[in-house]
Amino acid sequence: MPRIAKGAIPSPNIWHTPQVYELENRAVDPDGAANAAMRALRSWNGATVLDIGCGTGYHLPAFAAEAAKVIGVEPHGDLVTLARRRCAGLPSVEVHAAAAQDLPLPDASVDVAVARWAYFFGPGCEPGLRELSRVVRRGGAAFVIDLDATRGAFGRWFQRTVPTYSAKAVEAFWDLHGWQRQPLDLRMAFTRRADLEAVLRIEFTPEVAAQAIAETPGLELPYPNILRWRSF
Repeated sequence: MPRIAKGAIPSPNIWHTPQVYELENRAVDPDGAANAAMRALRSWNGATVLDIGCGTGYHLPAFAAEAAKVIGVEPHGDLVTLARRRCAGLPSVEVHAAAAQDLPLPDASVDVAVARWAYFFGPGCEPGLRELSRVVRRGGAAFVIDLDATRGAFGRWFQRTVPTYSAKAVEAFWDLHGWQRQPLDLRMAFTRRADLEAVLRIEFTPEVAAQAIAETPGLELPYPNILRWRSF
């Protein structure tokens, strides 16, 4: 059995199929729009960056190319091992096995915190937000990137897969906590049709995945997201 940090919220995709999720990471946002949008709001050049729910550490090397220090936090022990292996040659990167609501970091020690498709989806995430307020120093910023379930085919497939999800309640939650938002019009671009289909199968129920595959010709699909942020 893998080691799981206390309080972790299970991920339905990367926890069970990290190899397929790696294909998804490679396909998402080939234009770099998400990083560009965050960077325009708060640069991490020379900063300390925290990646919450870093998974296998896919984004850590890119942060390390600009940041002075990069910290990955991931509750799934097997993924932590993979992230540490990926970053073994990067002395500025460290990876911790921990949950978002119990960050193993000192107060006011982070300049930029990022949660990308990990944990922060709305109501119930108050413990994680309290931890952000503790670890992000004055002048820093926190970013959350999440699927926009109100837009496009991808949003429709997600709503069918998670019918209990309420986009209205999620928006009310973030407004209440004083976060700002902007749409991110991302895309997924694959080199093989089999990879696209495999990714859709880990994102949706079998019935919805079959529909998504049938509705998606070629090797690309739009991936509507939301960038949320708060300055400290």
